[in-house]
Amino acid sequence: MKEITKDMLISEILEINEELAEVLTEAGMHCIGCAAASGESLEEACEVHGIDVDELVEKLNYYNEE
Repeated sequence: MKEITKDMLISEILEINEELAEVLTEAGMHCIGCAAASGESLEEACEVHGIDVDELVEKLNYYNEE
């Protein structure tokens, strides 16, 4: 299984596992379907939304392994 990193684009993360959209939404990223999301890294999106990127990466990888 491919590890998710903070420099990945949100669109890349969803290509790996589309169910991770729920984790992103619960973290406060309600705009994952918007145009910016396709060209924005997870780290950039976290900065905009005031989310701890390292904590979110850990959570995404945890749910991706299940």
